[in-house]
Amino acid sequence: MADSRILLGVLGGLGPMSTVYFCELLNRHTAARCDGDHIDMLISSRASTPDRTAFILGESKNDPLPVMLEEAHRLERAGVNLIVIPCNTAHYFYDGLTAGCHTPILNIIRETIVHLSALHVRRFGLLATEGTVKSHSYHRLCEAAGLICLTPTEEEQRTVTSIIYNQIKQNKPVDREAFRHVTDNLRARGCERLVLGCTELSLLKKEGLGDEIFVDSLDVLAYRTIKACGKTPIGFPASFETEANR
Repeated sequence: MADSRILLGVLGGLGPMSTVYFCELLNRHTAARCDGDHIDMLISSRASTPDRTAFILGESKNDPLPVMLEEAHRLERAGVNLIVIPCNTAHYFYDGLTAGCHTPILNIIRETIVHLSALHVRRFGLLATEGTVKSHSYHRLCEAAGLICLTPTEEEQRTVTSIIYNQIKQNKPVDREAFRHVTDNLRARGCERLVLGCTELSLLKKEGLGDEIFVDSLDVLAYRTIKACGKTPIGFPASFETEANR
């Protein structure tokens, strides 16, 4: 009888620490009694992939798509059955990746919006890179789902960008007061939930970011990946109980 296990391909390095944390989530939240119960996976961490936001904003001519396709094809040649990309900004290139690959690729943005809909959220705030915000990657999918996506003001977005690029990516302490200022303002504008729409921001959970108002896109991707690989997810926030019957 042929082995029916799914071999997962993680197209990572975007950034590297987020890739490591994503794989940690997969292992921590998969119901398992032994090593063999966990997900089989191959991990590509191409840290030298050109910066996604710089290209999207026209600040660089170095297109990340060819490098991402190269890594996706490397994973395909190795026999993966499913690919995941633990980076929101990289999903600007999702259509190009799916057109150039034979392997299904989970979409972190689509899955996050489905999760928000399951929670009956109609108005949420997006905390993400400038590339994700300016490309309207979330907004386009929100329209079909009937959700309203609010983003920080330009000044607040500069704060978020600095936290991502000048603090988290450089392994420096995060200015929690500045982050709280942005999130408080979004909440004051009527946001029911705040989406951590950059997987670097997901790392803030390691520093105790535990407010239930936050929906972590990396949590959502991990949950959906575990289910897609035929495993049982455990230990996720209570909000994921709404997805139990999906």
